[in-house]
Amino acid sequence: MDDVPQRLTVKPSWLITQLAVHTRRLVSDGFAAAGARGYHYRILAALHEFGPSSQALLGRRCRIDRSDVVAAVNELVELGFVDRIPDPEHGRRNRVTLTEAGLRQLHRIDGVLDQVQDELLKTLSATERQTLTNLLSRVLAQHEPS
Repeated sequence: MDDVPQRLTVKPSWLITQLAVHTRRLVSDGFAAAGARGYHYRILAALHEFGPSSQALLGRRCRIDRSDVVAAVNELVELGFVDRIPDPEHGRRNRVTLTEAGLRQLHRIDGVLDQVQDELLKTLSATERQTLTNLLSRVLAQHEPS
């Protein structure tokens, strides 16, 4: 970073932005290699952790726009990673559930993301990685909508 103005390199906001660009590339490449997309991972992870869900609730939990949730769920249904059936308790709502194939895909993507984390943070010790995660979580939490 010798050719970058020093006043930029001392600003956490600039550093975070630069790292986000690099991270996004690594994650996108990893997802592509696993035949997945970021929205797929978020939805599969939410279904695994919280169980069957409406598409609207998935959107809120995963921070995905409603129309993007519908498109991603459609793709996941076509791939056999989720099932979508009408919710018996609410006629206009769909209930989305994780399939066994979806669980296997989630585990594959988890492995890919573990490799991405290792590549991204290879210069940090395990303790430093945990500290970074904790600090980023604290900063992000203060900006979460209430």
